[in-house]
Amino acid sequence: MSTVQDHDGESATSALWLRHCPQQSRAAIITLHGGRAEGYQTSLPWHLTALRMRPVLHAAASAMPLDDIVLAHVRYRHRGWNHNDPLNDAHRALSELQQIAGAVPTILIGHSMGGRAALRAASHPQVHSVLALAPWLPPGEPTRQLSGKCAVVVHGERDRITSPYTSTDYIRRARAAGVHAGIILIRNGDHAMLHRSALWHRTVTTVVTDLLRPKAPPSGLTATSYAATDPLVL
Repeated sequence: MSTVQDHDGESATSALWLRHCPQQSRAAIITLHGGRAEGYQTSLPWHLTALRMRPVLHAAASAMPLDDIVLAHVRYRHRGWNHNDPLNDAHRALSELQQIAGAVPTILIGHSMGGRAALRAASHPQVHSVLALAPWLPPGEPTRQLSGKCAVVVHGERDRITSPYTSTDYIRRARAAGVHAGIILIRNGDHAMLHRSALWHRTVTTVVTDLLRPKAPPSGLTATSYAATDPLVL
């Protein structure tokens, strides 16, 4: 695929960090990196949590011709969740995207804390679907905002930072509420997505390709193997 380039010109205070922005786009992919439960330190693009999402965005970008898709990251103000800070940043980024590209269907891809923010931000009208990687999901995390959207969680079986069991329960609750959702477990996978990283990235490409399938409504997700009642283990 072509190299994804940084898009110059956005303000440093923008919540949307554009990596690729064609004049005419059919869809958008935005990544949200991990962080901390609490922390008001400035979030910087060279922190490991942010760098970890660059190959994820490249993997997702291969699902569609670059001429058709906007690629971007959410730029957080703070490193911690605090009082829904990354969720607020995600909403700002989605509103900025709407101004730049119009009402294009958008896939949010979040890791850890970013996975929680991506799932929470699904209620935004710009969002078509969410791919959450090893998401941090505290007890009682809501699912109602996923109504009418697609949600896929990918979690490592040996994650010691966030719980694959909590993710499985979250998806089951979402499905019980009528959400089109599924979960994939990576055998021996860790939280940082370093062990079996090639499989993590291939899985991102496969899921995003499915979610971007032309003319496929959200209900199309139920036809795929990872939307079965039991988790798909790779």
